[in-house]
Amino acid sequence: MKKVTLFVLFCTMALPSFSQSLGYTNLAVLLSNDSNSGTARYNAMSGAFGALGGDVSALKINPASGVVFKNSLFTATVNSNAYDINSSYYNNNVNTQEEYFNFSQAGAVFVYKTYDKDWTKFAFGFNYVQKNTFDRYFIAKGNSGFATFVEYPLDTNNPKTQYKNAESQEFTNNYKGALDEYNFTVSAVYQNNLHLGFAINTYELKFRQQSILREQNNDGSGNILNAKFYQQNNILGTGFSLGAGAIYKVANNLRVGFAYQTPTWFTEVNEESNIINNDGFFGDTEISVSNNNVIYDNTSGNNFPVQAFTYKLKTPAKTTASVAYVFGGNGLLSADYTMKNYRKIKLSNADFSSENQTINNDLKNTYSLNVGTEWRFKSLSLRGGYHYEENPYKDAIKSDNITGYSFGAGFNFGNTKLDFAYQTKTNTEPYNFYPQYNQVKAAELNIDNKVITATLTINL
Repeated sequence: MKKVTLFVLFCTMALPSFSQSLGYTNLAVLLSNDSNSGTARYNAMSGAFGALGGDVSALKINPASGVVFKNSLFTATVNSNAYDINSSYYNNNVNTQEEYFNFSQAGAVFVYKTYDKDWTKFAFGFNYVQKNTFDRYFIAKGNSGFATFVEYPLDTNNPKTQYKNAESQEFTNNYKGALDEYNFTVSAVYQNNLHLGFAINTYELKFRQQSILREQNNDGSGNILNAKFYQQNNILGTGFSLGAGAIYKVANNLRVGFAYQTPTWFTEVNEESNIINNDGFFGDTEISVSNNNVIYDNTSGNNFPVQAFTYKLKTPAKTTASVAYVFGGNGLLSADYTMKNYRKIKLSNADFSSENQTINNDLKNTYSLNVGTEWRFKSLSLRGGYHYEENPYKDAIKSDNITGYSFGAGFNFGNTKLDFAYQTKTNTEPYNFYPQYNQVKAAELNIDNKVITATLTINL
């Protein structure tokens, strides 16, 4: 694959430098993604609720969902999010496993009946959900045969000793944070058939990336150079979007839905990082050689320069078409088809002409498909679902697309409900931690994500 998951800020420096942190193009794509997460019922049916409504998490797809409820209620959700990542780098495989526990959703819908013969009911809804969680950790190591740290900065020889024989490379990457979404909706039903809704959505972004590159090379005479290169990037931001949607009962058993969400405007994204020129290296750097007992450290004497930067980001709009068939009180089948044009991403408030051109050239219009079903047996409900999401990069291979399955169960105790869900999603992804060297291939990541969700619902 040609896709590069990193960016190069500085390629013409006298000393070696690497940019391991996500570039602005790739960061913008990451912030445009949706983990398709919500209540346990929503997750168990893979989020196929655009024409159904009747679930608090459906508010984020179709704002008309709130007025489908018969009564007011409150829900809260927790989940366990586990990642299994296998990296392959020059025929060497490393497996890492991480599990995170999150309070992932909370929301309420307040339903009011009217005496108007046409507009018989309206509803106000609120939903908090983790739109995307970034907690992820992996290690890639092997030997490309190509050395990049070839000189010891404290070497006084002329010419300097060259450590050009590569022995090993190791890259450790750690993401932290989340993109939280808050949905505020109002909806109404017309003549018991047409449900209409409007939403204001706000977002809170917290993202941190920490990466360490280790490299070991020799000079051909038994002397070893060890390099450690560390980069950290902290990002905070806020944004908003608007949404509108409709659900129409074509027949007693058949519903169709349509929803549109505007682009998300992140009006202020604040970034702070150590990716700034520090003695010729754009990151904290330590280099030692076996034939000298002094370690070069560009942060010695508390020399930790920091770069702060503020910019704006617009992520793509989203259009969802939905259909659902209800088998009386026994069960239902539902499907959502969503389109999102990643070429509409735009970075601004600085000179992002190169990044915006890359976005226009390398990204594409994508679709995702969610299918869900539910079957009721008195107080017990059984559910299942399927999720497919296309990768936004034009040169992505088939395995880079996300494929997921889900199932779950719900128990109705009258005024309270307990729901549980299990989701699994898989995809591949390249990660190039030597982007400025065409001689070095990207590491290939095989990602397996499993989520267990539990939701409590209380009728008000």
